[in-house]
Amino acid sequence: MSTVMITGANRGLGLEFARQYADEGWRVIATCRKPDEATELCALNGVQVHALDVTDFEAIAELAQDLDGTKIDVLINNAGVYGPYDCSLDNIDYDIWPDVLKTNAMAPMRVAQCFAPHVAAGEKKCIATLTSKMGSMTDNTSGGSYIYRSSKAALNAVMKSLSHDLKPDGITVVILHPGWVRTDMGGPNGLIDPPESVSGLRQVIAQTKPSGSGGFFNYDGTKIAW
Repeated sequence: MSTVMITGANRGLGLEFARQYADEGWRVIATCRKPDEATELCALNGVQVHALDVTDFEAIAELAQDLDGTKIDVLINNAGVYGPYDCSLDNIDYDIWPDVLKTNAMAPMRVAQCFAPHVAAGEKKCIATLTSKMGSMTDNTSGGSYIYRSSKAALNAVMKSLSHDLKPDGITVVILHPGWVRTDMGGPNGLIDPPESVSGLRQVIAQTKPSGSGGFFNYDGTKIAW
């Protein structure tokens, strides 16, 4: 049985990842901050739920120790935040900026760092991290969104470096844009729903080979410019 681990799995894309992988018979290790409030997640068959706040780096290490010996085929860094939506040049919250960077860039690195041995022991050996085209320099044609954009650009750089450092362990690192999805974060005006996004993302993950490690891909498999 293949095993997938998903962070931030209590809602949105994380919940849909858990649902789709569980439906296909995978063993699903799902994390969220408050499992007692994650009723939909906990109701899924074949899903093992753990409490985890990804900004608590010691807790990440402790969970990795608790799961020592567990082989993880696919690790999905899904947990993330947008931060202030109104982030124009004249309205920047400098106090919250470090918190967004910690959640979106540092936390996925810490998860990957602590769970790399588990992934190396798996068969697929893949770390997939959800990012955004808003972290692409090429795609930025409108400005604004300074906090979110910078956090995702930092995340992209982190995962690109990680793809080189984990290559000797046979681990493939893939960076994924889910599209503009109708979720709590994406809002009601998104272009696609979570099932379509996650179905595409899972296909990209399944088809990713070591030669594509460090690549930045859209949910439909097309490459995204840095």
